[in-house]
Amino acid sequence: MDTLISNVTVVTMNPKMDVLFGAYIGIESGKIVSIEKAAPKEQPKTIIDGTGMVAIPGLINCHTHLATSVLRSYTDDLGNTEALQALLQKEAKMDSRAAKAAALLSIAECLRFGVTSVSDLYYYPNATAEAVAESGIKANLALSSYRFIDQNEDFDFDTDEQCQELCKVVDKWHGYDEGRIKIDAGIYAEYTSNYKLWEALAGYAVEKGIGVQLHLAETRSEVNSCLDRTGMGPGELLNCHRLFNAPATAAGCTYLEEYERKMLGKKKVTAVATPVSAYKNGGASTPILESVKAGMNVALGTGGSIECGNLDMFEVLRFAAMDARKESGDPAALPSSAALMMATVTGAQAQGRAKECGMLQVGMDADLALIDFSAPHLMPCHNVLNGLVWSAKGGDVAMTMVRGKILYQNGKFPTIDLQKVVEELTTYAIPHLFDDSKG
Repeated sequence: MDTLISNVTVVTMNPKMDVLFGAYIGIESGKIVSIEKAAPKEQPKTIIDGTGMVAIPGLINCHTHLATSVLRSYTDDLGNTEALQALLQKEAKMDSRAAKAAALLSIAECLRFGVTSVSDLYYYPNATAEAVAESGIKANLALSSYRFIDQNEDFDFDTDEQCQELCKVVDKWHGYDEGRIKIDAGIYAEYTSNYKLWEALAGYAVEKGIGVQLHLAETRSEVNSCLDRTGMGPGELLNCHRLFNAPATAAGCTYLEEYERKMLGKKKVTAVATPVSAYKNGGASTPILESVKAGMNVALGTGGSIECGNLDMFEVLRFAAMDARKESGDPAALPSSAALMMATVTGAQAQGRAKECGMLQVGMDADLALIDFSAPHLMPCHNVLNGLVWSAKGGDVAMTMVRGKILYQNGKFPTIDLQKVVEELTTYAIPHLFDDSKG
């Protein structure tokens, strides 16, 4: 046995929602090989003392933009239109080198907060994949395609620049390290592209067996614009053009009509709630209970650092639960077990990883986080699940592990040279984006 986590409280997130006290987690070759109430007879190579700790499945952030950490806090007090204009100016100056440094910073932040897998929708997928590969985290990476193709224009997937970039990234990275990295197709949103691109990407995704990521119905103005142009809401429109024939993960789904929600539920589309990002930007968030009732898979995400300030999934857990209770008027709506499920089990389903992570059980990858429950704000603990959702913070994570490998522990990142990342940001990325004299 490679590693034994001893005397730990285990939140399994299995179908019975078992919570085991004073348990022992055995790990070998990156897999969980035992979860027992008694110490195994076999002597492990390494013992991690779990006294006072709670072990949870690694959290899964199903919507983010890793490379935007370089823009954190830049537009926080601006209106949406003004902020977008400012961000577009800076993003136009982004390059692969800056994107990789910023992605590494975000990955370190994710690991610090107990996240073991992310879904990223952005540009520079090669640079982001390099950062993911070096760090050891899991990721589903999507190129955020945007392109209006003229109705009379001959469109050829095999020569289109963005489509060919996606093909190259899929060939190079999809399935990397036994599936630790997956590549998805992606569009930014309905309003930044049109049907020729949607149909081409959907066909390619189905052919390659990959997923699709997008933003969908996040604002009322987005939906109204689509209705005015096409007579359909964005969910119905994209469905008509077969985008949801591939497994789809859609951030937002806030303003879908009920029939659209049921339509996407039949397609098993995942709606990703990003409540912290939505509220920070003065908007509404995904109606979680309605989406679940409609048959949609529902997961959680942060959005990018520029949208929510940080990538702390514990904040997202809490906001998601509060939002469901506020909207329903029911203080018992969305119990802690359901909130945690969205950050683990259904997140793994959204990423096509349900067989490998999302729960702590024998045979699954050892993707987990240890939460230090000895802090004053976590005592006393009458209910572990409630403590995780309503009291814990990202800063309470003591260790994060992916496939049995420690990627964060007590302030240290064994796979990321954080000092070097910060130096790259301060000497290259930030000046490159913000020094106007550099063009």
